[in-house]
Amino acid sequence: MIPINKVTSDSACRTFLSNDVSFASFYNAAIFEGKQIIHPDRLVRYENDISFIINDSKRAEDKKRRRDIVVKTDVDGVCCLLSIEHQSTIDKNMVIRCGNYEMLEYLKQLKNKKLKRLVPQVMIVFYTGDKKWNTPLELNDYFDIPEELKEYVNDWKIKVVDVKEIDASKIKDEQTRYFIEAIQEMYKGNFEGLHRRIKMNRDNFIYAAIITGSLDLIRDLPEGDEIDMCEGMERMAEGFRKEGRSEGIIEGKLEEKQNFPQDAQNIASNQFKTESSAPYPPDKRKTPCARQGEKALFVIQAILFFPDIFFGTQTSKRNYREKVNTSGNYTK
Repeated sequence: MIPINKVTSDSACRTFLSNDVSFASFYNAAIFEGKQIIHPDRLVRYENDISFIINDSKRAEDKKRRRDIVVKTDVDGVCCLLSIEHQSTIDKNMVIRCGNYEMLEYLKQLKNKKLKRLVPQVMIVFYTGDKKWNTPLELNDYFDIPEELKEYVNDWKIKVVDVKEIDASKIKDEQTRYFIEAIQEMYKGNFEGLHRRIKMNRDNFIYAAIITGSLDLIRDLPEGDEIDMCEGMERMAEGFRKEGRSEGIIEGKLEEKQNFPQDAQNIASNQFKTESSAPYPPDKRKTPCARQGEKALFVIQAILFFPDIFFGTQTSKRNYREKVNTSGNYTK
């Protein structure tokens, strides 16, 4: 069992992508549109290859310059370095940071007399935050360059992959695809989208919850290596109710609001009524998973209209997420 309280967003992502199959599947989807160019059985952890480690002191300043994950592989017979740098927040200096990482690596390679040519690098910035990445992707975006000098000023570009925008259908490995989809649906609050009877690795489900700030909603997950996503999302809905926000209390609060929209009033009054004694027709009979999806949808709607009911304690997700100030900008 993983020590949940000690796992950060960075360590969760790093642990997940340290798996060779997940790394290769992620890279193939993010860079090669799903083509199987990178093969997991050809990956070698860069840190374990001493032929590339030159004068590698363990000083703190050196550690800060290390990327999260670096592997060596071959593409069409050519040795390459592939890396991933995880970002849970937006860093306006990311282009310069990435340039620093790569140039330091090339300088280190120059000291290796066994290398006849430098080893090319590809680096992905894997962004898992809830906002849209809105900082420069090219070095030249930091400058005001005179027109006469533009062709002479060297540029440096980075590849940022936003987890919210990944086309998960291009991810070949099933567990890697489930992991990315889980993050996407958790950010959307789309519990119905996750409410499918698929088997997902339990630790990966927890990692996705940590990355999205949803860990407080998945207490008491069932034991085992895999969990049924239907049951997993039922646990998330249960997370709301455990803080005293019972269904009866929610329904009562909704009924007290005179200006509550009519469609929401209908949901509040009908959502948790005892089922009619008349059975569902065979083609309309609802599964427990479907009923739980409706309950989760109701809880989400209630939160949108009455955040004070749900976020009056310290169990709020990411401290009410992001509050919008009067200027329309998002502030923490």
